Formats: sequence, structure tokens, C-alpha cells
Amino acid sequence: MMRSFFFLAFMIAGFSAAAQRPTDSGGVVTILKDPRVDILGKKMAAYNEDLSNKVHTGKGYRLMVISTSDRDFAMKVRSQLYQLFPDQKQYMSYQVPNIKIKFGNYIAKDDAEKVRKQLIAIKLVPNNIYIVPETIEIKPEKKDNSAPLDN
Repeated sequence: MMRSFFFLAFMIAGFSAAAQRPTDSGGVVTILKDPRVDILGKKMAAYNEDLSNKVHTGKGYRLMVISTSDRDFAMKVRSQLYQLFPDQKQYMSYQVPNIKIKFGNYIAKDDAEKVRKQLIAIKLVPNNIYIVPETIEIKPEKKDNSAPLDN
């Protein structure tokens, strides 16, 4: 009796599963979505592009130009550095009793050495200029989007 009940249940389940056949609607799929999803995608793409163009930090070198307690002399050296190298950043700090001026963001030590020799040649400061390892600002390189893609 029990076997016939399971057999009958199995047959009914099989027929009902075969009755649920998909219908062909001509291959048309309609997608309903919120248009704000596209706006959000564009905003995220613009944000990521801006983020990739920002300045990052990394290991590099700066030139320790001067460490003095004479504020007027430090300001004079600073203004001369701005005139000679307007594209380079300067970092001025005050640690009692000295004013320190560090100069430049160099990834390679050779680049820092070239500029150090230029500063020594023009005799900007009476004492020596040192290359110090620091965490520097690294500007991203500009991407050339005009180049064709290789296939």
C-alpha cells in the first residue's frame, strides 16, 4: 500500500513538472532599471579619475639647504630659492632655535645631487647642502590618451 502511494505521488509530481514548460515570447527581454544607477556610475568613474590624478607620497630625497637661527637670512635664502627654482617646492620648519629649509621632491638621488651641485656653484649658502631621505610628494605622470591601442 505504501509503495503504491509513493509511486502515485511520484507520477503526479512528474506530470506537473512537465506541465510547466517555458513559453517563447519572441526573444525580447525588457530591463527595468532606475536611471539614477547610470548617474551614480558616471559620478564614480569621474571620482576614480580624479583620484588617480592626485599627488601621492613615497620614498625619495630632499635637499637640506639651511638650518639657522637667523630668521632674516633664512627668509633671504628662501626667496632666492623661489626665484631660481619656481617649479620646486620648499619646506620650512621651525625647531627651537633653528629654522630649517628643505627643498625639492626627488625620487632619484642622482637628480637631487645635480641640483645640490647647482646650488653649491651659485654659493647660495655658506655651509654645505645635504641630501636627506624623506617621504616626498610624487605627482602622477600625465597619461597620453591620443596614442592608438595595439591590436
